[in-house]
Amino acid sequence: MAAAMVKDEILNYSDDEEENFSDDGDWGDWKADDNGVEGGGEEDEDDDGSDSDFKCLFCDSHYVSCDLLFEHCLLSHEFDFLGIRKELKLDFYSSFKLINYIRSQVAENKCWSWGIVADDFKDVKLPWDEEKYLKPFWQEDSLLYSFADDEEDEEETFDREEAMEELQKLGNLNIVEAIGEASASKNDKCNINGSKDVTLLSNCNGLKKSSADDLIVNGKDVETDVGVPRDCDGRLVTRNIRKVNENYFGSYSSFGIHKEMLSDKVRTEAYRDAILKNPTLLNGSVVMDVGCGTGILSLFAARAGASRVVAVEASEKMAKVATKIAKDNKVFNDNEHNGVLEVAHSMVEELDKTIQIQPHSVDVLVSEWMGYCLLYESMLSSVLYARDRWLKPGGAILPDTATMFVAGFGKGATSLPFWEDVYGFDMSSIGKEILEDTARLPVVDVIEERDLVTHPALLQTFDLATMKPDEVDFTATATLEPTESDGKARLCHGVVLWFNTGFTDRFCKENPTVLSTSPYTPPTHWAQTVLTFQEPISVALTTLVSGDDRRGCIGTEECPASSIHLRVSVARATEHRSIDISLEATGMGSKGQKRRWPVQIFNL
Repeated sequence: MAAAMVKDEILNYSDDEEENFSDDGDWGDWKADDNGVEGGGEEDEDDDGSDSDFKCLFCDSHYVSCDLLFEHCLLSHEFDFLGIRKELKLDFYSSFKLINYIRSQVAENKCWSWGIVADDFKDVKLPWDEEKYLKPFWQEDSLLYSFADDEEDEEETFDREEAMEELQKLGNLNIVEAIGEASASKNDKCNINGSKDVTLLSNCNGLKKSSADDLIVNGKDVETDVGVPRDCDGRLVTRNIRKVNENYFGSYSSFGIHKEMLSDKVRTEAYRDAILKNPTLLNGSVVMDVGCGTGILSLFAARAGASRVVAVEASEKMAKVATKIAKDNKVFNDNEHNGVLEVAHSMVEELDKTIQIQPHSVDVLVSEWMGYCLLYESMLSSVLYARDRWLKPGGAILPDTATMFVAGFGKGATSLPFWEDVYGFDMSSIGKEILEDTARLPVVDVIEERDLVTHPALLQTFDLATMKPDEVDFTATATLEPTESDGKARLCHGVVLWFNTGFTDRFCKENPTVLSTSPYTPPTHWAQTVLTFQEPISVALTTLVSGDDRRGCIGTEECPASSIHLRVSVARATEHRSIDISLEATGMGSKGQKRRWPVQIFNL
């Protein structure tokens, strides 16, 4: 299964501010004052009142309230925002997109005006109904976070303290800061190529910048902004998270994805063996299955002799499906059935509202939480929450370890060989354009062992029994050594990431096992995550590298690198359930020379 896993960011980006940073290499030390600039400089005495500064959609006029701004737009520009919302029945997100659409049009053409009536859009797609308009066109746009302040919210009343509590459960500490003290938030944002934005979280163990005087990302100078808009409205954040969660859990309502996972023998049989072949662990135990889906792991636990199995599923449809399957297999437990398995339709963070279960009463916590590149979907935070809330001291968590690996891949793992000879015609220009695109976008694909040009290297390990929630974000280094290559240098086009999860003898004493998504083992539905270099790096064994490294730059065919030093950071992105990956590569010469390439940042 191959797919480019990319999502545009929705909140907290800056396209119009630029800063240079000191060369100390420590991103974790960045600070922001009220003006969003580096350092702790004095506050601007004229900054009072900026919290209520609303700029017109069409001209440079500023107003102290949304009402005054919209009145001006109506009288001066014949644009009736409130009327259009009512006429077209625009919800919050459609209105959010509309504002960004107008900002973008005016930025392209100062003379642009609305000049449209609502009837023009009947039975046709709205021109602003595109995902790209969910990204603020202007970071400091107070209007985006305030236009709905005065409307009656028939769905909910925003409770700031409740929202912060729920977000803390989910591990979204950066968003909690945005709601609680937006001006003091320490999110670091990098603008890529002037259009693609990525947020690097401040809790990413000190995410580093490159060694250049100015930060370079994907080959371009970046604009940076520290801090989120002071006008950031908690309602916008919670609505966004709610919508992402609904889409996320809704995506698992399709039977197709469950068939794919159940058909993944590597995945399913690893869990089956860990549960069924360790009887002393499961027999008579209380088991909790986080994100049960069809309930397959819970069914294994019931068959293994568990005394109680609590299957937690946030998708309403799949909770009903799991219940029906449990009844069909005579393991369901309720007033009418005498089995051991009960299904709770709930996010695990809200489980107390759904069933009665005492804290620290679970013997075994099991979950298949892994996403692409291990951490995509950010479900690990929920598993750690369940561990800390319900698992007994010394209780087992399955799996109990997770390990990430990295290796360099060659031309064979790209589409270049295909495009170089299409029925005898050279279409390599297409292949090169595809490579340029993949240098910005992570790709999920199956990579074969024969296409690796370096040995694998350990990137990061997680002890799921002891790790803290904020350790999900990490920065790690690795060195890639070239493999044998018949006496020739080869081009390394990028790196591939994969993971193993371990059911170790710490808990699975009778039958420890490993679930591997490696290119060296049978493929799984996770495949591998591919990050492509902007420029391929020539590599060769040290014994093949010429003694004269002065013939060219390190990493070129004239002077191949004897190894590649990597610095990789993975952090939960501002967009809920997404992750950001930063990649820094340094070619090492046979005599210690170094060549650094610009930082690349990918969003998955």
